[in-house]
Amino acid sequence: MAERRVNVGWTEGLHARPASIFVRATTASGVPVTIAKAGGNPVNAASMLAVLGLGAEGGEEIVLSSDAEGADVALDRLAKLVAEGLDELPETV
Repeated sequence: MAERRVNVGWTEGLHARPASIFVRATTASGVPVTIAKAGGNPVNAASMLAVLGLGAEGGEEIVLSSDAEGADVALDRLAKLVAEGLDELPETV
């Protein structure tokens, strides 16, 4: 299983707008991904309600995971998005 640990780069955390950006990026990746707070239970990263339910704050560590084909590339891109608090998924890492 591929995994990336990253600190949330959005100062407001994964709430409202940043969560929406993250969920859209996850869905666009075409790879099933889970997200969890460090030490917490993983949830579907393509679900807005699940991501909001994490309550991940700015600077807090999250874990992105997937065991699907293409997971490494997708997780690298999603980790960059989260760590840098970007407004859209980067084309390349």
